[in-house]
Amino acid sequence: MSSIPLQPDVPLGPPHERSDAARNRERLLCAARELVDEFGAESLTMDALACKANVGKGTVFRRFGSRAGLMMTLLSDSESEFQRGFMFGPPPLGPGAPPAERLVAFGEGRIYFVLENGELLKAAGSSAHNRFDVPATILAHRHIELLLREAGVGDPWVMAMSLMAALDPERIVNDVRVHGISPKRLTDSWSELVTRLLRAV
Repeated sequence: MSSIPLQPDVPLGPPHERSDAARNRERLLCAARELVDEFGAESLTMDALACKANVGKGTVFRRFGSRAGLMMTLLSDSESEFQRGFMFGPPPLGPGAPPAERLVAFGEGRIYFVLENGELLKAAGSSAHNRFDVPATILAHRHIELLLREAGVGDPWVMAMSLMAALDPERIVNDVRVHGISPKRLTDSWSELVTRLLRAV
């Protein structure tokens, strides 16, 4: 999705583009969003987007690289906003709160982010060659790892993987939409998981 920033003033969005290229990019993204709204993320293909935007399929591939790239671009703005929140925003999600509070806030925020963007996240993950190597996933894992390390958890890298599994987009969407579990139950469960884990340290 977006690159991993090093400081607050580093832009998280796409690199600077010529005005005509930016207009073409936005036109393609608007067409893609319309297709997702009308038919769902699973039906969004490069062919369908090319047809909707009235451009050649090669133009779509040159712009986004792959279907996964298209999905990640659609998610970019929302993902960047969430990243800014946990890296530079106010506590407890951002810096300044104890690691336990930040972990709870991160998980709660991520659950609601997934529910808002679930279909795109699922599609991006299933289209990616390795969804665990997506920059946003690497950044989230690193953030959790650093908070666990700060809290004194042993082997924080592996433990971060375990916690990331609880925030898997496909699982969260399935829990809510198929099993009828409320988002509040999921966030309460996340809070209890983090609290019990850090209490044992």
